[in-house]
Amino acid sequence: MKHAAGIVAFIARFVVLGLAIAFVISLVWPGVGDRLRTRFGLQSMPAASTSVAQVTTQTAPSSTGAPASYADAVTKAAPSVVNIYANKVVTEQAVRMFTDPLMQQLFGGTPMGTVKRREQNLGSGVIVSANGYVLTNNHVIANADDIQVLLYDGRVAKARLVGADEETDLAVLKILDAGNLPVIQMADPKRLRVGDVVLAIGNPLNLNQTVTMGIISAIGRQLSNSSPEDFIQTDAAINLGNSGGALVNSNGDLVGINTLLIGKAANAEGIGFAIPVDTATNVLRQLIATGHVVRGWLGANYGFVPIAADSGLPAAAARGAQVTDVYTGGPAAAAGIQPHDILLRLGEDNIRDPADLSRREAALKPGSRVEVSGLRNGVPFHVLVNVIQRPPQTPTAASASSSGSDIVG
Repeated sequence: MKHAAGIVAFIARFVVLGLAIAFVISLVWPGVGDRLRTRFGLQSMPAASTSVAQVTTQTAPSSTGAPASYADAVTKAAPSVVNIYANKVVTEQAVRMFTDPLMQQLFGGTPMGTVKRREQNLGSGVIVSANGYVLTNNHVIANADDIQVLLYDGRVAKARLVGADEETDLAVLKILDAGNLPVIQMADPKRLRVGDVVLAIGNPLNLNQTVTMGIISAIGRQLSNSSPEDFIQTDAAINLGNSGGALVNSNGDLVGINTLLIGKAANAEGIGFAIPVDTATNVLRQLIATGHVVRGWLGANYGFVPIAADSGLPAAAARGAQVTDVYTGGPAAAAGIQPHDILLRLGEDNIRDPADLSRREAALKPGSRVEVSGLRNGVPFHVLVNVIQRPPQTPTAASASSSGSDIVG
């Protein structure tokens, strides 16, 4: 027993001596402990005086949240957005109304020739080149006799129409007699994602430059099966006067041209549409070069591939497009394509749906030949079709107007 007690006392003396030596060393070399722990791969413990907030800051994973402000993006993009005032003279029938209520009820008004009045259409535009080219919507400047733009710095300048494309609802203007124009920067359309923050800049209700914020709700939104154009859907507020204005990303780069919204008449809230920047720049180049847009055409109309009613699948679930009509004397008719044919490939590309086929068809170069593959009564077929230039407005394009619930911005 005495032997065990002696051993314990011996160990205790060495422990006390070791602690004393460690204390002296820590006073002489304060950082030696951390260096030794680092050398042997041991975790350094925070000092007792370190606050909880400091420990949390050191150990919490870093994260990058949304910026507290988008002022930098607005500062970058807003100077390139202009207000557009499109003036035209409208001729109307003048009517003389009877002052006597009974005569007015019996005979109504009496025609008295015509009168002319000045009408002004409001909209927005985006400066896309230093020499004064401006992108806007066709419906903003349609039939205008005089076009004026109000620049961000307060200058007012005249503009002339370079060209317009009704199908995309895009137009290009040229600002006259104004220099030192700020040009917007184009975004990479391939990097656009659903959920990205976007800002709509324009002239809603003639309130001058206004910025609203939202996200990209959808990409490639098709509003009509008969039109090859698709849209960016956003919940950023778009109102009358925003048409032709800029939809920019959080860096202030242009992702689209605001064009229309679905209003409360359709029980909709926060559903607006913009023309993608790649579509806009393609139309811009063609309008500047030739004054019009050239599209390929095969001479057929398309619909969704039918699915059995008892399949439980939605109507648009099947891949490909079914031919609904073939224009007499057109390229498709000459190649032997028939109604009810199911088209699956155009050249080297698979066809997803009628809208996808219409987009790919419009991108074909008139005068070229393309192989079309599909099924006829379940039997595969392949034909070569000569692509021609799409007529200015086919019957289907004429019927592809916006529904009553769609409102141009």
